[in-house]
Amino acid sequence: MTEIWEMTASRIAADVRAKRLSAVQVTEAHLDRLAKVNPAINAVVQEFPEEALDAARQIDAAIAKGEDPGPLCGVPVTIKVNVDQKGHATTNGLRLQEALVATEDSPVVSNVRKAGGIIVGRTNTPAFSLRWFTKNDLHGQTLNPRNREITPGGSSGGAAAAVAAGICAIGHGTDIAGSVRYPAYACGLHGLRPTPGRIPASNSSGPDRFIGAQLMAVSGPIARSMPDLEIAFAAMSAPDPRDPWYVPAAQGGADFPRRAALALAPDGMEVTGDVRAALLDGADRLRDAGWTVEEVDCPPMRRAAGINACLWMAETQFGAAEMLAREGEADSQFVFARMSEDAGQVGFRSLMEALQARAGIVRQWQLFLSDFPVVLCPVSGELPFDQQLDVSSKAAFARVFEAQLTQRAIPAIGVPALSIATGEANGRPVGVQLVGPRYREDILLAAGGDIEARGRPILVANPEWS
Repeated sequence: MTEIWEMTASRIAADVRAKRLSAVQVTEAHLDRLAKVNPAINAVVQEFPEEALDAARQIDAAIAKGEDPGPLCGVPVTIKVNVDQKGHATTNGLRLQEALVATEDSPVVSNVRKAGGIIVGRTNTPAFSLRWFTKNDLHGQTLNPRNREITPGGSSGGAAAAVAAGICAIGHGTDIAGSVRYPAYACGLHGLRPTPGRIPASNSSGPDRFIGAQLMAVSGPIARSMPDLEIAFAAMSAPDPRDPWYVPAAQGGADFPRRAALALAPDGMEVTGDVRAALLDGADRLRDAGWTVEEVDCPPMRRAAGINACLWMAETQFGAAEMLAREGEADSQFVFARMSEDAGQVGFRSLMEALQARAGIVRQWQLFLSDFPVVLCPVSGELPFDQQLDVSSKAAFARVFEAQLTQRAIPAIGVPALSIATGEANGRPVGVQLVGPRYREDILLAAGGDIEARGRPILVANPEWS
């Protein structure tokens, strides 16, 4: 018999809407699951069970009156601690922000509530949301429920660990250099990075974002099934006037050719045999679903990754260096030093040159994606890394940084991307990444659904080591 906390979001929403389950039953089951497994993995770092149960009672009351609460009807959701949720601290993993309590919901939180989602907790992130590993001095380290020896990813590692462990059906994450896609990969899940502007963003608890984050940072859902990503994206992308970059693009659009480009090693990145095998398997699954898949070279990724670094480090060096020093968190200081070393000291000239070069790379990618609506490429050049590998030495950081080439490049290009779990290799999750045209998340979800349908369903992890 399937436990409630093992159900997909789509099934939960359907069962609550049809009164086969109550939202209170669903919420209680997930809160019980949280109490059982979270002490072992430390995915959720802010809990408020009475608030969650009160929201669930409101959903049940709405249904009793014949109202439809929305696409996330009674679905348990977690929110990352770097976005505002009224009455809770937007810590971003920082002791400096432990008392930074939000006075209003951010747009994505508002949209989750309006869609009938039940927020059951807030999830961990590395300090400053700066790493592909999840650990900080305020909340501690998050462990991967599928394998405690490997990273749960970052910076949305808490979100992915919570979804994988059955604490929630959908996890909210953010992504400026892979922070949705990589945690999904590391925890054996699916994660959608939408086009910038598709999910509205604003944090009233802090200053407006600098230009790099405005161009590249997004919120996105992490889930255990492709239909769950679809309903989560539909919910999160509702309009909100607080985001000047919001784009009210329609869900879906004109038909598209079922044609995909296979990029086994974009821009010469090193890819392990296990990752290559997963990509070839993904290509075979698409072909079986009727797609034409051609192995071709894609437009530049390495220059795009350099632009990402320049934009990100320009604002970090300008607006966060002093905070990094005051926070005094050793891991983020090490990572910031390595990233600054890679990007150099970013000044006005280099920033302007990066913004100029970005236009040309975006143009190349848009032309390419008009011929190939889907690019199949690595999520990472390696299987999920050992815990804390990036801060173990300069050489280890360089290895991690290189393996994450696609994670860093795609945000600078401004296109959507989807990380899809396809199985396991050597005791670690593995998957593939799909890249598509701007505002065509529907294409990625369709292709992702074809890949998912030809594999095994994702199961909730039961960490035996707990």
